[in-house]
Amino acid sequence: VQLQASGGGLVQAGGSLRLSCAASGRTFGSYAMAWFRQAPGKEREFVAGVSWSGTTYYADSVKGRFTISRDNAKTTVYLQMNRLKPEDTAVYYCAARGMVVSTTHMEYAYWGQGTQVTVSS
Repeated sequence: VQLQASGGGLVQAGGSLRLSCAASGRTFGSYAMAWFRQAPGKEREFVAGVSWSGTTYYADSVKGRFTISRDNAKTTVYLQMNRLKPEDTAVYYCAARGMVVSTTHMEYAYWGQGTQVTVSS
């Protein structure tokens, strides 16, 4: 599967952005999808994930502010980010793996190219 992420940009603290990740392939519905992020000098970290059945998972740092969703008909996964903070600044990557969400980036076989999110204070 090929992934194409979009929707990043520059936003003030407290603002919102919606990231999109369009996937190719007819088996999108069988994949677990996730968003990771990586800030300069830091390791890639799990942000949110949605299983093939629609169960969602969030990192504690974004719980209550971010919402992940998937549209299987459009083979797209979204990350709605509200009440953004400067510490959310990072390159955001979407990723796919078989059925079940993992919080470990090394367990994902497919990655999008990343989209920059910058939150100014």
